[in-house]
Amino acid sequence: MTMSTLSTLQTAGPDTDRTLRRRRVRQNWGNPWLYLPLTGCLLLMIAPFLWMLSGSFKPEADIRRLPPVLIPTTPTTANYSQLFRSLDFTTMFANSVIVSLAITAGNLLFCSMLGYALAKLDFRGRRLVFSLVIGTLMVPALVTFVPLYVLVANMKLTGSLLGLILPFLAGPFGVFLMRQFISTLPDELIDAARVDGCGELAIFWRIILPLTKPALATLGIIAFLGSWNSFLWPLVVAQNQDQYTLPVGLALASSGQSFTRYGILLAGAVVVLLPVMLVFLRFQRQFVAGIATTGLK
Repeated sequence: MTMSTLSTLQTAGPDTDRTLRRRRVRQNWGNPWLYLPLTGCLLLMIAPFLWMLSGSFKPEADIRRLPPVLIPTTPTTANYSQLFRSLDFTTMFANSVIVSLAITAGNLLFCSMLGYALAKLDFRGRRLVFSLVIGTLMVPALVTFVPLYVLVANMKLTGSLLGLILPFLAGPFGVFLMRQFISTLPDELIDAARVDGCGELAIFWRIILPLTKPALATLGIIAFLGSWNSFLWPLVVAQNQDQYTLPVGLALASSGQSFTRYGILLAGAVVVLLPVMLVFLRFQRQFVAGIATTGLK
């Protein structure tokens, strides 16, 4: 009896597995009315990137052609050659990397420290400080542009990379993000570390930071993306081309005497986009986890 039952289960095993796989496929693809609009939205999202990539290999006549064509008739790399010849690409790329990495590192450190203090430390005025952070989120960035420039000018930091970095080493969104994530961590871990004699700095460095990797990855990507694509602040603060970043140099290189050279502009956009794509692809899993778990408590 037992042997026959086992043989029956063994013979039915592959069929059962196939049935389960077929059910999963049907469940995943059983609602075409859901996937059709999602596919359409995906095409709408990637269409500008495809047009940018295609346009970077088009001659100027093809870009201005009416009706427009997606595939270039005579593909060329002249736009990239002119881009690298018309600006000091190495210096501007290095400036962008230095500024973006410094701002990202500052946000990761200072926003996580303040987020830990607002989430786990009990001090007088904590609610007031958190209310000020939330209020700062509601202020448009352009409103603070002139006061920031006056402060940087009074500190005689215009025309230097430090003037591009210092005002953005911490931001209210990063503080809010880290505070919400750290609030979800159990207080028992911190209490146990304090009983063992750890100070607040040791608790922050050894316990909080390792547990907040998803939120740190999310904040790092957002900070890097914002600083890498920043245009107006470097344009105003940097006084000469030695301090220009890539977006500023790209805008200057693509501006002709009487018209905009769209081929060079699109080629530069591809070059500027590549580092951001690489950073996101490297940390996309942590980014999704940080967005999904922040603010659950």
